[in-house]
Amino acid sequence: MGVTRNKRIHQEFSAIYLWRPDKIDDCSFCEEKSMTVRTRFAPSPTGYLHVGGARTALFSWLHTRKHGGRFVLRIEDTDLERSTEESVNAILEGMTWLGLEYEEGPFYQTHRFERYNEVIDQLLEKGLAYRCDCSKERLDRLREEQMARKVKPRYDGCCRHREVDPRLPHVIRFRNPDTGSVVFDDLVRGRISVANEELDDLIIRRSDGSPTYNLSVVVDDADMKITHVIRGDDHINNTPRQINLLNALELPVPEYGHLPMILGDDGARLSKRHGAVSVMQYMEEGFLPEALLNYLVRLGWSHGDQEIFSLDEMVALFDLGEVNKAPSTFNTEKLLWINQHYIKSDDPKRIARLLSPHLGKLDIDPTEGPALVQVVELQRERASTLVELARISAFYYRDFENFDEKAAKKALKPAAQEALALVRLRLADLEYWKREDIHNVIDQTVKTLGVGFGKVAMPVRVAVTGGSPSPDLDLTMEMIGQAACLRRIDKALDYIQKLS
Repeated sequence: MGVTRNKRIHQEFSAIYLWRPDKIDDCSFCEEKSMTVRTRFAPSPTGYLHVGGARTALFSWLHTRKHGGRFVLRIEDTDLERSTEESVNAILEGMTWLGLEYEEGPFYQTHRFERYNEVIDQLLEKGLAYRCDCSKERLDRLREEQMARKVKPRYDGCCRHREVDPRLPHVIRFRNPDTGSVVFDDLVRGRISVANEELDDLIIRRSDGSPTYNLSVVVDDADMKITHVIRGDDHINNTPRQINLLNALELPVPEYGHLPMILGDDGARLSKRHGAVSVMQYMEEGFLPEALLNYLVRLGWSHGDQEIFSLDEMVALFDLGEVNKAPSTFNTEKLLWINQHYIKSDDPKRIARLLSPHLGKLDIDPTEGPALVQVVELQRERASTLVELARISAFYYRDFENFDEKAAKKALKPAAQEALALVRLRLADLEYWKREDIHNVIDQTVKTLGVGFGKVAMPVRVAVTGGSPSPDLDLTMEMIGQAACLRRIDKALDYIQKLS
């Protein structure tokens, strides 16, 4: 992988999107005392950083910060066929956007093959591993026979006591203990015990010479002095195997915490069909990183009825022991509510900066119109995402092609023609385009026609905004500008004329 290039991309992205000012401390493996809490996030670069991975990273990050430890990012790219540089970049960008900064890494497993092979050779020399040349056909037959007998499929140790020619194609298997049990106290699920007779002799080096996941992870966790392994519960079955490997190598066994899966609202495991699952897709759809983090921390953990947490509160209050064992259900509506909270409460200057690229996607240059910060202050109560905020604010910067059908049907009726025409005439005569003067024009028109304020204001509002949500009409019109307002009222009059 292009480590230097990935690091550069990460830093460039950080300068644009990072919502917290932390800096990366890019150091080598730490030589601190083993008592220091050290966690790791170890994604495989075979796709984007998904929501489940982001929650795992967040929980590991929070546990580390709470205990003053160090957070390590490791890229587990031993799957040479599926791992891509594009996926690595997506992971780095996702971590940066979320603000989950790491003290060490990213480290790449593909750069450590020599180290893994060194460990495998040690296991071979001690008789704790052996060569196996069983064919795929034999292994398939074995599996079928075991399943027919309703026995859990596992390797039968055929090559344990055979001399396999190292010059011929073969794999290396770990000699798993035959008796006893693996017992560990999971930080989330409590005590777990697995009999060794249920575990087979797993492959630790493939026939092409590449190390397998379980071997690489064990060596990395030991070398990087990882004290707490926090990961999804789909790895529970790997844990006893990895503990046996650690014991065979006489290495410290970290504490493990396995997080429950995340489900879609239909009860199935969260996937693409439930909507956005990629972290960066949420950025594209106008979510704020702190909103996604706030939502993710509540997926499986809670603190009373509190819904909104600052990052400092998350660090102070989070406890792995309080994580639920049951799966959590992803609720997009709740995420939208949290996102709206942050859009409404955050610094409008920052929201304006984040909104600008979304306006750009609508071919709008926010410098050619009213101050974007002012638009944010007026509109942000009405939007749940930055994409929505951009859409409902577009009328401040450019004319719209069509009126909102529902709004036009209600407000742009033939009966509104007289009011629009009179307002337009008086607006054109204004020497100063200030909200007070605009309000006076509308008020005078109401008095002249002897109608309710809404009979004048509603048609004017739809005429100048197209039907988009907007604040006080006079302020809205002041920001849009005189020429644009007059042009749009003419468009509304033409619309009404065509109805006659």
